[in-house]
Order: sequence, then structure tokens, then C-alpha cells
Amino acid sequence: MSKHRSRRWLLPLALVLVWLFVGGPLGSFAGQLGDVQENDNAAFLPGSAESTQVLETLTGFQEQETIPVTVVFERVGGLETSDAEAIASYAEQLGAVEDVAGVQGPVPSEDGEAAQLVVQVGTTDGEVIIERVQALRELLTEPPAGLTAYVGGPGGILADLVNAFGAIDGLLLLVALGVVLVILVIVYRTPVLPFVVLFSAVLGLGAASAAIYALASADLLALNGQSQGILFILAIGAATDYSLLLVARFREELRDRESSYDAMRASLRAVVEPIGASGATVILGLLCLLLSDLASLQGLGPVGALGIAAAMLVSLTFLPAALVLLGRRAFWPLVPAYGSEHKNTEGLWARAAQLVRDRTLAVATVTTLVLAVFAGFAFTLDEDPVPQTDLFLTAEESVDAQEVLDAHFEADTASPLQIVVPTGRIDAAVGVLSSDPGVSQQGDGPRPAIAPIPEAEDPSRPRSVDGVSILLANLADGSETQAATETVERLREDLSSIDDQILVGGSTATLLDTRETTNRDRTVVIPAILVVIFLVLALLLRSLAAAGLLILANVLSFGATMGVSALVFEHVFGFPASDPSTLLIAFVFLVALGIDYSIFLMTRVREESMQIGTRPGILKGLSVTGGVITSAGVVLAATFAALGVVPILFLAQIAFIVAFGVLLDTLVVRSLLVPSVCYLIGSGTWWPSRLAREDAESPDFSELR
Repeated sequence: MSKHRSRRWLLPLALVLVWLFVGGPLGSFAGQLGDVQENDNAAFLPGSAESTQVLETLTGFQEQETIPVTVVFERVGGLETSDAEAIASYAEQLGAVEDVAGVQGPVPSEDGEAAQLVVQVGTTDGEVIIERVQALRELLTEPPAGLTAYVGGPGGILADLVNAFGAIDGLLLLVALGVVLVILVIVYRTPVLPFVVLFSAVLGLGAASAAIYALASADLLALNGQSQGILFILAIGAATDYSLLLVARFREELRDRESSYDAMRASLRAVVEPIGASGATVILGLLCLLLSDLASLQGLGPVGALGIAAAMLVSLTFLPAALVLLGRRAFWPLVPAYGSEHKNTEGLWARAAQLVRDRTLAVATVTTLVLAVFAGFAFTLDEDPVPQTDLFLTAEESVDAQEVLDAHFEADTASPLQIVVPTGRIDAAVGVLSSDPGVSQQGDGPRPAIAPIPEAEDPSRPRSVDGVSILLANLADGSETQAATETVERLREDLSSIDDQILVGGSTATLLDTRETTNRDRTVVIPAILVVIFLVLALLLRSLAAAGLLILANVLSFGATMGVSALVFEHVFGFPASDPSTLLIAFVFLVALGIDYSIFLMTRVREESMQIGTRPGILKGLSVTGGVITSAGVVLAATFAALGVVPILFLAQIAFIVAFGVLLDTLVVRSLLVPSVCYLIGSGTWWPSRLAREDAESPDFSELR
């Protein structure tokens, strides 16, 4: 072997060693991301909404931030005298728990069957709240016979929510990796290659996790449990998809080139453009979420973008280097021998190409109509407000507590409205609050259900800071009901007529602001994503026509996916509703990720069209990429489906929507709709590039080699 040829192996070896000794240890950061998560209310609030302004003002009135935890007691048939004594004793014990700033109550229900305590826990750190709520629950494990006790309210729900996200660090990652490994073994039918590809994906996840950990620790990036779960899926799924594309091309080139090094060099030249375009499309699409006014979506954008960037990096550096070093041995026992026949134009995908050629108009018409019919059901998707207690897919004590509260108490004392009022307008504001039917009028004093925060020297007057005061008003309806939302809307209008500086906040106002902010985000983020993706496609394919066609096809696919999801959520899974942000996040993933498969197809079609003409190029491109793109779609769908192991409604819905949508894009849009429409248009697909002016096409399928 010549000196020059021996040096060829130095770069691959160096890349593998760098990833092993530098990238390998970074994998530990994936398990440490929980330490930098922010799962409190501020991590999800809309940035400039009225409820957020109220929360910021409220911090100036408090020596420490607190979150209320509601403890509710119930005895069917009515509380007994001994129960009142036990509850009073519990109040003292609960007040002695670490970080408890105070205990309010007990407040009995009108029917006499229940009583509640409101425990103010002086922390907003998710992990600490879990510990404090657990301590409260341990105190109540053995109430008197016949008396039941539940810990819930905002603090209890948050603790159960953070605890549910704990499945992300271990179970979710194990399930995702296990599913990918099984699929890769089936696809490659070799004992070596699946582990190389999977190890590559894990390295990419580790690199992304390390970067995100550093940025989140420096408060330069917001990470919550939802975005961490999506990061794991994105990084593993995207890295595997890019690996499948590279490996498939490498196997092709090994049949035409004796040297593994030369085969990989040719493979990289062929795949770097589609992988780069695919990654850029998803990254830019995710970064469009920075235009959102929801803190949770703003954080998801850069978190997901870093995951995709790491997946691209490892797939174009470590994996090629490892494959060069392994050579043909990576494919054992199905080794692609030098000079052997290409078989990727035979079988199922060759027959699919024949169908597109022979029934072009019928395929295009039927697929378009079917997708359009399902898209019509997208308008039936239920986006009513989802109570926090309905976010859980498993039994939780906070849900049981809320059910007892709803059954016995009309007013929601744990989630009062918080009203910021110029001090000189207190009496006028109190008049509006006292006369509104949505505000509970139960309580003592001239200002029913309205109390100072914190109590001033004169407890009848709220404290004033910088010329403003804060009033509390209990809602007559549950804080997460439609009636409560209407009360907030009505009060904001009535109070603003007194003074436009009066602000209404609280948990109900936050739900309302989140919904309104999400609706605003859709009108901003969705058009931005479409423009960005169109520009990337136009530059990649050198064609405005092809870019427009792919965008329209994937938007139609997205509509059909949401239509099917609406039907399945209501009639199969029985989900209560969908958070408004679900549709926006689903759009980002399905349009940005779903377009990948059309990119993989059309870049190969363009490559072939330059050699044999557009229509034969479409048929050959479909037949040779069918297997690898389908495998990539199945992998990504399976990894997103793994999100279903986290018992949170939002993640379960995203898991179904993206998994189903990716399969629809892979099996219908990329395989039938896009090829058939392009075949109908012919060379016009490439307008205005020079390929559109060529007429060297022949629809003879025999030209496929």
C-alpha cells in the first residue's frame, strides 16, 4: 500500500477517536438535564400577557415566592367532631413541614362533608416541590377511619406533573433506543451495523445535551420537561434517519468502487446536500418558534435545533469515519461485493414506480382527494381549555383532590384571581368584583372574598407598593372551567373601564392568555415556517415549481393528519381536548420533518433527471430511494411514538400526531402524490431552472438500470 493511500485512514481514525474520547463522556449530560429543567409556571407563561405582568408585580409584595397546595378532607355523610379536631391537628403538623410559609383554614364545605386547608409552600423549584408535597402526603397517610385526605391544588398538580416527566430521563430513552435497534436489525439484517448507527445517534444526543446543559445553566436557554422529551426523540430519530441515507448510498457505492474510502467519499458528495438541506429545514423551522410569545415554545425552538444540529454533525463525521474503518465488514453477512449487481431498482418500489407511470392521473387524483377528505375533519379538533387535572393519563392524587373540591366547594379558594389596582381605585374595583356573578361572595367583611397580600397594619386595607395594590377574589366556578374564563374576560373589560392600569391575573387568567397567545403565534409562526422551508427547497432544487409543489403536498398531508387525529382522539382514545399549542407544535414537526422525505426523494430525482431526463428520473429516483426513505420514516415514527410512555396528555397527542403524520408523508405523499404530480408536470417541475427547458425524457421504464 502506498504512503499516500495509508494516510487516507488517518482522518477517519482521528475522527472516531475524537468522538470516543471527547464526545463519549458528553453522553452523561443527557441524564443531568433534569437538574436544569424549569417546570414552574414561569417556564410556560406567555411573555407579555396580562397574567404575566400580574405575576411580576406580585413578587414585589412577597418576601418569598410561594405556591398553594390544597389539602382536602372528606367524609361521606358529614364530618364529625373528632374530624374537626384531627384536621386542626393536621394543620399544625403541616405548618411545621420544611419550606411551608403558612397554613390557611380549615374551610368547611356547605354540605358539611368536606373541609380544606391551603398550605403555602415557599418554593417554586420543581424538584423541591415534589419533596415537600411528598412530605405533606406522608403526614396524611393514616387519617381517622372513614375520613379521606388528598393533597392537590396548584402545588400538588405541579409536583405530580414534574414527577411524571421523570420518566423522560430513563424510560423514554430506553424505549426509543430499543425500538430503533429492532427496526435497524430488521432493515440491515446484520449484527454489526445497527449498533454502529445507534451508537452514532447516542453520541449526537450526548453532544446536544452537553450544549443545552451549558446554555441552560447559564440562563441562556429555557429547558422544561416537554422540550427535553422532544429533544431525545428528535436527536435519536434524526441521527438515525441521516445514517440510513448515508449507509444506503455507501452500500450502493461499494458495488461500484473497490476502495471503501473512495466509496465513502462518493457517498458523502451525494448525501451531504440532502442531509444539509433536511437539517437546515428542521433547524430553521424550529427556530421560528422564537417568534412565539409562549415561554415554553420559545425554549423548545433552540433546544430542538441543537438536537438536529448534533444529529447532522455526528452523521457526517463519526459515522462515515467508522464505516470507512469497518469497510464491507459492516454489512456482514450480506456483504456488497465490488462489481456486484445493483438490486435497488427491483421489488416493491419498482412496482410503485410502474404504478406512477401507468396510472399517473388516477394516483394523483385519488391520493389528493383522500387527503383532502381527511383534512376536512381537522376543523373538528377539540381545542377547549384542558384542566390541569386532565393532563395526566394515569391516576394521580392531585386529580382525586380536585374531584373532591369540585364536588363540595363552589368557590375555588386555592386559585383566586389576582387583581393589580392603582391604590386610589381600590373601592371602585371592589365594587365591580363584589357585583360580578362570577366572583364568590362568601366571606367576612365589606370586601367579600377579597384579602390583602400580605396583610398591612390595617387588615381592612390592602398594602400599597409603588402606588398599586393587589386584591384577591375567589371564583364562584372552578378555576379551569369555561365559566371562570368568561368571568376573567368580563372583569377585564369592566375593570379597564374604571382604569386601564388595572390588571387581572391568576391561574384562570393564565389559561386564557395562553390560549390567546397561541392563536396569535399561529398567525406569525406558521407563515414564517412556510416561507423558510420554501426558500430552502427552492435553493436546494433550483426550482420554484418543485418547492411550491412540495410545500402544498406537505400542508395537505398535515391537514389530513390533524383530521385523522381529531377522529382518533375523540372516538378511540377519548381524550378530553387538545391544548391549542399542540396544533402549532405538530405543524412545526410535520411540515419541517415530513418535508425531509420529499427532499431525499427529489434530490435523487434531480440527480437522475440530469442524466436520463425528468420522467425516467422520477421513476428511478422513487425506486432506488423507496426502501431507505421508508425505513427512515418508520424509524422516526417509532421514536416519536415512544413519547407515549410519558403519561402526559400533551406528549401522548404529539406522539400520535407526528408518528401517524410521518408515516403518511413517507408512504403516501412521498411515494405516490409527489411522484405522480411531478410525472404529470414533467420537466416543468424544475421551472425556472434549465432542466425545465430540456425535453430529453422518455417514459420507458426499461431505461432504469
